[in-house]
Formats: sequence, structure tokens, C-alpha cells
Amino acid sequence: MLLLNPGGPGGSGLTLSALLVAQGLPADVTDSYDLIGMDTRGIGHSDPVSCGFTPEGGYFANIPPYAVDDAAVVERAAVAQRAAEQCAANDDDGHLRHLTTANMARDLDRIRAALGEEKASFLGYSYGSALGAAFASMFPERSDRIVLDSNIGDTHLDRDGMRRYAQGMEEAFPAFATWAAQHHDTYGLGRTPDEVRATYDETAATLDEQPAQGVDGAAFRALVFGGLFHERQYPWTAQLWQSLREGTAPPALPGGDPDLVAAENGLSVFLAVTCNDVEWPEDVQAYRDAVAEDRERFPLYGAAAANITPCAFWPHAPAEEPVAIDDDGPTDVLLVQNRFDPPTPHRGGELLREAFGDRARLVSVEASGHGAYVLGGNTCAAEVVTRYLVEGAMPEDDTTCPAS
Repeated sequence: MLLLNPGGPGGSGLTLSALLVAQGLPADVTDSYDLIGMDTRGIGHSDPVSCGFTPEGGYFANIPPYAVDDAAVVERAAVAQRAAEQCAANDDDGHLRHLTTANMARDLDRIRAALGEEKASFLGYSYGSALGAAFASMFPERSDRIVLDSNIGDTHLDRDGMRRYAQGMEEAFPAFATWAAQHHDTYGLGRTPDEVRATYDETAATLDEQPAQGVDGAAFRALVFGGLFHERQYPWTAQLWQSLREGTAPPALPGGDPDLVAAENGLSVFLAVTCNDVEWPEDVQAYRDAVAEDRERFPLYGAAAANITPCAFWPHAPAEEPVAIDDDGPTDVLLVQNRFDPPTPHRGGELLREAFGDRARLVSVEASGHGAYVLGGNTCAAEVVTRYLVEGAMPEDDTTCPAS
């Protein structure tokens, strides 16, 4: 069987198997495995948790807003504290403290046992890479073929992992800027990549001073960040950008309006797992310093990714140490990583490769976007990963796949 996780933490995996098949998961894989998607604890049908967040309540995103100055960090700290207190007030049954990556990995092993399998294989994306790394480290004798795609760099998302979002945007933005320059006659964002970046800076600064159509500079930066996740989102992102500059009607959201109940549930799980897994700094000054540093290092998005979160005020201390990577075991962890990935830059794959040592191999894909195997449509990556899943043929060395 092949256990699946789409990321998050907070993403529902019940339909991931159908999505992967629709996106072109090779028949060799579906013929070789039972595909097992699930709602991990706290999500969807798995006794969902809720902090009671609403879009109007000031906290409804798992990445903090871009802080235009130091005062904005202090202002955001008050919002983050109220969010943490709201989670505690809504936790009537005491479930939130039990949402951790280690516990979710234990749940995976119970699913394996319930299905009567001696071992389980795993395919996880984004945060799913942390969950899969934890499963392979906690249960090396019961893990079979492990594929971790779009790696966050450890068995948990910590402050460094969150700050790498800004590094990822810096590395992924040039591909969008090149595309936008090629389509300047349609969108008017600049005739060269440098001009497109200058237009981004100008638009964000203008919206900081005067929001347009309910979108301020922080929201604009967040929308552009999300628009870099896949090239198929570039036209929508460029059209949004154009509408904000010209005062025209913005494009409809891709996929329609979000399911707010599912979104709130996912956000609550994201917070609980992220805050429970590891200690976060409690001193607001630490975040003020980080925002100032990352605004210079990563000007596109650093002042957002380094901004303060409710984890600084979380009511529960971690119940146990984060899962340590176990490099003592068979060579059974295949890491797949786009070179230019917005939320999980290539560095995340490198960090897991270093931690797993000879247990792992790294497949680097010279492409932009979030998700390489199947979701990215890269032929080379598809061949390498499918061969491993179906035949158990791990590459002898780390390898690079050209863009395709």
C-alpha cells in the first residue's frame, strides 16, 4: 500500500489519490499499490478541530502579513496573541495539544497495522515530507519505499522553515517575471524581467499607501506568492496584478470561492501542529529583528515570512522533542525537489539529504513550482520516482532532471 499526504499541516488527503490519477499518475503505480489517502488527526472527517477563526476576525492565513515597518510587527503581535488565546478558549475537549507530527506518524503506523501490512510505502508533498520523514525515522523497520516531494527540510515546520518561504519566493519569482515580460503586450507588467520586478515593487508600495478593491500591499504580496506555485497560475496572477494597477474588476478566484469551514479547520490544524512540534521564541523583539533582517535579505516576501505567529503565545509547550531524523537504516528515502519552489526551496531537499545520509537520494528538478512528481509534469522526475515505487530501483547517486 502507498500512504498519501498532500501537505499542510491541515490538508485533507481523502481525494489525493483521485487527484494524482487525474494528473497522470502512471498506471504502473496504481497497478502496484492500494492508494491510501486519509484525513490526519484534527482534519475533516477525523474529529475536526476549530479555533473559531473568521475572515473578518483579523487572523485567517497561515503566513503572517508583510510588515511594512517595525510598528507593524508589534501590531501583528497583538493579533497573534488573540489568535492563540482564541484557540485555547475553543479547545473544550483538549484535542489541540495532541496534534503533532509525531502523533500523526504514529497514526500512519496504526493505519498500516489495521490494514494488515508488515510495511507501508509513503508519498508526501510539502508538509507531507515532514510527516514522511518522521514516519521513516520512527518506524524504519516498517517503512518500505518513501518518496518525499517539495521538502520543508525537517520533521517539523519551525521558524527557519517558515523564513525559507521568502527565500523560495526570491528563487521562484524570476520564472514568473520572464513569463510576464514575454506577455507584456497582454498584461503590461514590463518588457524585461527587471522591469516586471520593478513593477511589483511599485505596485506593492502603492497598495501599502492606498489599497485598491479591498487589496492592500500585504494581501497583494501574499497573492503573488501563491501565484508562483505553478505556471498554470501565472495568467491569473498577472491579470490580478493588472486589475489592481488599472482599477478594473479583478479575476475570479481559481477554482471558485473557498470552502471557509474547511479553510478554518486547516488553519487551526496548521497552527496546532506547527506550534506543538517545537518551541518558538516568545520575545516579540526576536521577530522584530528577524523581519528587519529578512526585509533586506529577501525583499519580495521576507517581512511576511519572518513576521510573528500565534506560536509565540501558544498555550501548550511541546509534549516531546521533535522527531529526530534516523540515518541508520536501508536506503529507502527518495527526495524529489524542484530547484525553484516558492514555499519549499531547494535548500529543504538538501537539508533532508544531509540528515538522512546514505538512507536517501535527492532528485533535483530544474523547474519552478511546488510539487515535482506528477503534479509538476516533469517527465524525468516521473520516470525516476515511478521506477523506484514500482521496482524499488533507487538511483545510485543524487541526480538532476532537466526542465520539461
